[in-house]
Amino acid sequence: MNYNRIDELANTYTEKSAKFLRDIIAIPSTSCNEGPVIERIAQEMNDVGFDEIIIDPMGNVLGRIGDGKHIIAMDGHVDTVGVGNPANWKHDPFKGKVENGVIYGRGASDMKGAMAAMVYAGKIIKEMQLEDDYTLYVSGTVQEEDCDGLCWQYIIKENKIVPEVVVIAEPTNLQIYRGQRGRMEFEVVTEGISAHGAAPERGVNAIYKISPIIREIEQLNDRLATDEFLGKGSITISRIRSGSPSLNAVADMAAIYIDRRLTAGETLETAKEEIASLPSFKDAEAKIVIPEYNEPSYKGLIYNMQKYYATWTLEKNHPVLKTAVGLYEKVFGKQVIPGKWGFSTNGVSTAGIFNIPTFGFGPANEIYAHTVDDQCPINHLTEAMKFYAAFSKYYVHNNVGAGLRARPFIW
Repeated sequence: MNYNRIDELANTYTEKSAKFLRDIIAIPSTSCNEGPVIERIAQEMNDVGFDEIIIDPMGNVLGRIGDGKHIIAMDGHVDTVGVGNPANWKHDPFKGKVENGVIYGRGASDMKGAMAAMVYAGKIIKEMQLEDDYTLYVSGTVQEEDCDGLCWQYIIKENKIVPEVVVIAEPTNLQIYRGQRGRMEFEVVTEGISAHGAAPERGVNAIYKISPIIREIEQLNDRLATDEFLGKGSITISRIRSGSPSLNAVADMAAIYIDRRLTAGETLETAKEEIASLPSFKDAEAKIVIPEYNEPSYKGLIYNMQKYYATWTLEKNHPVLKTAVGLYEKVFGKQVIPGKWGFSTNGVSTAGIFNIPTFGFGPANEIYAHTVDDQCPINHLTEAMKFYAAFSKYYVHNNVGAGLRARPFIW
């Protein structure tokens, strides 16, 4: 593989990829409202020469290159969070302003910059005829900010596209990442008996019943497990609500909403048991409710998923990780120590549920994700293009016979 030529073309297409990034930043695309940006990405994939572009019933765009037996996916979600108070932004969140070699705007880091780089890496693959015995899907996925991994559950279970390796292009500051903590959301609910506020002793106040649970959950956070690589699990209460017949009555229901971050070895069941075993939980005869995500996509499709997002890591000695690190050193001429994300990604499904070897590499720094300084350096687009353009061919040549080919998925 001619790495010098890849380098040359990546530099040649930097300006076009930057323009494309600015174009898609200018299209607002919060979760469940991604339609216009999906259409724009499909148009660019067609213009640069992808072999096939599919927009599936959920609304994900899948650009295909090649038709070989090794199925490889590079994933970039195209939905973003909102902008919050526009007055807090130094730059218009939808202008894609360029200043000192950096593009600013909502989604620049998380993760439209990666999408621009992957699409133009596809152009390099086609121009250099880097196709091999692989099928590469560049996916622009939807609803990730609302429900991590939902899109890949759909792609694998419904579209029947089962990669043997997935590159998550979330921002890594051009480093290799190999995992993340998982997370889950749930409610703890207590029930009481309503009575007139003038005679509270006649009722049972659900708020009073839940109060000791709140204190014990705060204390539980200090006791949660720690992993050398992923760090410590955590738990926090993010919302409290209650119900009663009126503001002049004893509350007959109270609920706390919990954000639980899961480190290695922690699962949905272990996290539930930790709560259920609290003395205050037992005393209150409380219950745990795991919510489901059931918002329709921009195409109207509803695809339910429990709000549990599994922890995952790719082992240090895994051949896929060794391949990614080996290519990194060839392309960039320096060593890399694989790291981890501080947030959650679509890897919760590809790796956490389906056990597909998954790693991360993306432009921009994750510290700018979801902030009013959302940004992506233009030179990161150049560097990311090099890695993405070279990966599929390098992977095939270094993993043929390694037993990694995807098998038919049975649900």
